[in-house]
Amino acid sequence: MPQYIRAFVPGGTFFFTVTLLERRRRLLTENIDKLREVFKAARQRRPFTVDAIVILPDHLHCIWTLPSGDADFSTRWHDIKARFAAQIPRGERLSGQRLKKGERGIWQRRFWEHVIRDERDYERHVDYLHYNPVKHGHVTRVADWPYSSFHRYVQRGIYDLEWGADDNVRGLEME
Repeated sequence: MPQYIRAFVPGGTFFFTVTLLERRRRLLTENIDKLREVFKAARQRRPFTVDAIVILPDHLHCIWTLPSGDADFSTRWHDIKARFAAQIPRGERLSGQRLKKGERGIWQRRFWEHVIRDERDYERHVDYLHYNPVKHGHVTRVADWPYSSFHRYVQRGIYDLEWGADDNVRGLEME
């Protein structure tokens, strides 16, 4: 069995990609209110800051900053994924292994994380996640995707409303 080594950076800032098991499903946007509730409750139980986020139908990208002295993002993700799955009606196809373990077939078991190294790395990842709905063909303008922190960034003056209207965006080569 593979040994997965997670980054241990107390108080660190991390970029995550978390994906549904069945990529054709649209559970995240179809159940956006439930997902928001799960995130809010998870942040109350074990605080963290969501610096940037985009929710697509079958996956999400986000950047979190953990509290000083805390490096445990894995427990937070387990909590979010389990509680979201509990909110969704059963009906997904289950493998023998998932049946044996009593698992739902909503999420891919693992997630991808990257430690943000510096300000430039942070900016590239924020740009990348905000541009993702355009990249995947869900909208033609970043501003047209409702499930994104992009709108918060526009309100703060970080982005112009028409940002990302062309393909000259930092971070596009990441995924």
